Amino acid sequence: MNTAIEIQNLKKNYGDTVALKGVNISIGDGEFFGLLGPNGAGKTTTINILTGLVRKDEGITKIFDKDIISDYRFTRAQVGISAQELTQDWFFPLDRLLYFQAGYYGIPKEKAKEQVDDLLYRLGLEEKRNSRLRQLSGGMKRRFQIAKALVHDPKILILDEPTAGVDVELRHELWEYFRELHKGGKTILLTTHYIEEAEMLCDKVAIIDEGKVIKEGSPKSLTNQSGKSGININISDKDIDFDRLLSDFTYTNNDGRLHFTTQEPEENLPIIINLLTNAGCHIQRVETTKSSLEDVFLSLTGKGINV
Repeated sequence: MNTAIEIQNLKKNYGDTVALKGVNISIGDGEFFGLLGPNGAGKTTTINILTGLVRKDEGITKIFDKDIISDYRFTRAQVGISAQELTQDWFFPLDRLLYFQAGYYGIPKEKAKEQVDDLLYRLGLEEKRNSRLRQLSGGMKRRFQIAKALVHDPKILILDEPTAGVDVELRHELWEYFRELHKGGKTILLTTHYIEEAEMLCDKVAIIDEGKVIKEGSPKSLTNQSGKSGININISDKDIDFDRLLSDFTYTNNDGRLHFTTQEPEENLPIIINLLTNAGCHIQRVETTKSSLEDVFLSLTGKGINV
């Protein structure tokens, strides 16, 4: 897989405040990558450096193997960003704002019209094309930000909190649209406060805290490595040699309450139940707990993602 975004030893200070302490991230071409971290972890600074809004102090930052400073015309044309904050003129209609955005990238008028019409339709903004931003709901403003990011058809899409503040129905609609873009070959870099969003959408995630990446991998591999999945079984029998019976499993026995530590509770549960019932145990209660990416995040950072 070719590399779409390469970040090596990226550092940035704001006066006495250290924002990035040497971030290393590699995102493959066509990958859906999530950057997770609490507020102030360095996510926005990393994105702003990639998009030329902030100057780095040290490190290597490349897009499709081109340096973002020495080859800035090429690299910036490859990226579209849906930012958290609205920075558009509030007095022009939506379609005109999108035409302006396409013009910044040298998109010919006819091609721009096709792209604008398609995006307004795909994002449910067609009936609002003549409206001003101040007339839109919060969810529609989010959709406009995504349209703005895509109007020049970039190879890389950066989504900075794309579903913050939108209702559940729209969030799921946007997730489906992001999946379509991903299937179409777009490289997507996502930051989000909804860990479920990253868990469902991303091929790989990096957890960043206090200016450094502390863990990286697929959501499944991270939950397998650092999660707390398990099985709880209550039994009435206490005189059985459980150490012999359950020698293949990691478990604790607290007065007939058995807790098994396993990353595959659904696979292990039938085996354990068979062992216990064949030994004559009377099972009173069974519960499985499946680790999530949120469990991993909390165990690694010791804080919530909104902290």
